[in-house]
Amino acid sequence: MFYAILCYDSEAVTTSMSAEEDGALMDRLGAVQDKLARKRKLGPVARLMPTTAATTLRKGQGTLVVDGPFAETKEQLLGFYLVDCDSREEAVEIARDLAGAATHGTGAYEIRPLMTFKPTPEAQ
Repeated sequence: MFYAILCYDSEAVTTSMSAEEDGALMDRLGAVQDKLARKRKLGPVARLMPTTAATTLRKGQGTLVVDGPFAETKEQLLGFYLVDCDSREEAVEIARDLAGAATHGTGAYEIRPLMTFKPTPEAQ
C-alpha cells in the first residue's frame, strides 16, 4: 500500500536556516531517501516552495483566486514523500527516520494511506 508522509513545520524556522544548515538538513534527509530507494520503498518526493509563492483557488459563490495559501495554522505543509509500505507500522517507522534527520523546529509528519483514484498508464 502507498502512504503519503506529509511534512509540516513553521516556515519561520525553515526559512531562517542558513544555506549551510539547509544543506546539512538535505544531506541527512537524502541519506534516509537513499536507504528507502535501495529498498524500493520510495516514490516521488517534493519540497514545496514557501507559502509566499502559493496561489489558492477558493470555492464558494463563484471561484476566487488569491495569492498565498492564507492557512490558519502555525505550521505549513513543506513537502511530502510517497512510500510503498507493507503496513502502517512500516510507514510510521519511515516517518520516524525522517523526523530524526530533520533536527530543526518541532513540526509534524502526517501519515495517510492512499487510495487509487486513477491508475497510472503503466498499470493499465
